[in-house]
Amino acid sequence: MSMFPGEMAAEPVNVNEFQDLARLTLPKMYYDFYSGGAEDQHTLKENVEAFSRITFRPRVLVDVSRIDTSTSILSYNISAPIIIAPTATHQMAHPEGEVATARAAAACNTIMVLSYSSSCTIEEVAASCNAVRFYQLYVYKRRDITRTLVNRAERNGFKAIVLTADTPRLGRREKDIKNKMIVPPLKNLEGLLTAKVVSDAGSNLEAFANETMDASLCWEDIGWLRSITNLPILIKGILTREDAKKAVQAGAAGIIVSNHGARQLDYSPATISALEEVVNAVEGKIPVLMDGGVRRGTDVFKALALGAKAVLVGRPVIYGLAAKGEHGVRRVIEMLKDEFELAMALSGCPSLKHITRNHVRTERDRLHSML
Repeated sequence: MSMFPGEMAAEPVNVNEFQDLARLTLPKMYYDFYSGGAEDQHTLKENVEAFSRITFRPRVLVDVSRIDTSTSILSYNISAPIIIAPTATHQMAHPEGEVATARAAAACNTIMVLSYSSSCTIEEVAASCNAVRFYQLYVYKRRDITRTLVNRAERNGFKAIVLTADTPRLGRREKDIKNKMIVPPLKNLEGLLTAKVVSDAGSNLEAFANETMDASLCWEDIGWLRSITNLPILIKGILTREDAKKAVQAGAAGIIVSNHGARQLDYSPATISALEEVVNAVEGKIPVLMDGGVRRGTDVFKALALGAKAVLVGRPVIYGLAAKGEHGVRRVIEMLKDEFELAMALSGCPSLKHITRNHVRTERDRLHSML
C-alpha cells in the first residue's frame, strides 16, 4: 500500500481492505497464523470463492423503505444475523485482546463467541461489558479441565457452549510449521494445564494440541457434556447430513456448519456449499448457523437464503482488531451489516422472513436447469 509523502492511509471501505491493513500491521508469524489454512489451502480459497458462484434472483417493486435486519439466536435478540466467531489469542493482534472485541460486539448488539484459547480470561471478558456471549470449548483428555472451563463460563454469565467437534487432532498448517509458531500462554488454562510443549518439528501449537486434545471424543460424550451444564450446546464443525442428524439426536441446541476456517482437513467442502445439505437434514428442528469465507453483506444474504439462521465471522474481526482495535472490529461488523441491509433492499426483502431460497441460484440449480 504505497502512499505519497504526507498522505494519510485511507479508511477501509470494505472488509477485505482491513486484511491489507492487518498484513502491514502484524508480525509475519502472527499474520500467517491468523490468515493461513491447512496444507494446500484449497479449502481456504474455496470458502471465499464458493460464495461468488451463487447469484441473486432479486425481486423488484417491493416496499423496502424500512429494512429490519434483526433476528434472534437461542431467543437472544441481535441487530443482524452476524456474530463473532471464536478465534484464538486476540492479544497477538492488539494489546486489549478479547476485551476490545467484546466491547465492539456489545456496541454492535451482537453475540461474541469467546475462544477457549483466548488471551484474556473468561472473567476479564465477562467483566468488560454487559452483553450476550457464548463460550467455545474443546474437550481435553483430562475431563476435569473441561468441566472447570464450562463451570467458569456458566458462572460468568455466558449463555451457551459451542463445542468444536472437528479437532481430534490439529490440521497441518504449514505456515505455522515453517515459522515455528509459538503459542502464547493460554490464560484460561493457568493452573490447569501448561502450553509449554517443546517441538523441534515446527509449530508448538500442533504439539500442544495433540498432547492435550481428546481424540476419543465421540457422539456418546455429548450426553456427558450436557450432564455437566445447564447451558444449551451448539456443535460446531458439521458438514454432512449424516452428522447433522446425529447432532439433533444427541440433543444439540444448534449446529454451526464449519470447516474450522479451512484449518483442519484440506479439500473438505466450502461451508456455503455444505450448508443446504445440513439445513435439509435438520428439517427445522434446531437452528443452523455457518462460518467460513464471509467477506461481504451479500455473503450473509446468500447464507440466509440457503437456510442459515446467522453467520459467524472470524478472520475479518481479527483483521479489524489488528488494524484499528475496538473501532476496527466495530467497523467490520457495521460494514457487513450495512452491505447486508443494502442487499436486502435491492433484492426486495424488507425483513429476514422475506429472504427465501428463491432469491438465490446456486451451481447445482444451474446444473439441474440444464438436465
